[in-house]
Amino acid sequence: MAETSKARLREYETIFLVKPDLTDDGVDKIKDRVRTIVSRDGGKVLRFTVLGKKRTLYPVAKQARAIYVHAHYLGGTAMVAEVERNLRNFDEVTRFLSVKLADDVDPETRPVLEDVRMAGDVDERPPGAPGLPGVPVATAGVAAVVSVDDEEPAEEA
Repeated sequence: MAETSKARLREYETIFLVKPDLTDDGVDKIKDRVRTIVSRDGGKVLRFTVLGKKRTLYPVAKQARAIYVHAHYLGGTAMVAEVERNLRNFDEVTRFLSVKLADDVDPETRPVLEDVRMAGDVDERPPGAPGLPGVPVATAGVAAVVSVDDEEPAEEA
């Protein structure tokens, strides 16, 4: 009696940083390349999450910001090596890191989720600009106008 063994895969996630000046179409091109490699090598893409443009802890490829992309997928070790080889060949990808999350995963138990795109940081000040993120900076030489009339201030809508 022969047992029919289902294909068991490993669960991985790869996060990669993309140059901040890349357009959404450029990011989609890289995502499609990774999706093609995973599908071609017998894997299954579970979800892509574009975390948006964020500030890095230190400059990466002479850039203080990067677009963060997270890929969650199932596959084998050779497939991960192929994904990393392709990411290394893209000039737009500055860093990547792949992590094995689980061994011996049944692909049927992991649903494919919809891709997510987040806004990222909203602070677009140039590096070295004064003030804290999210706090308006008063311009130099502008004095506040104080009313000395007995009138009540008008309500703002």
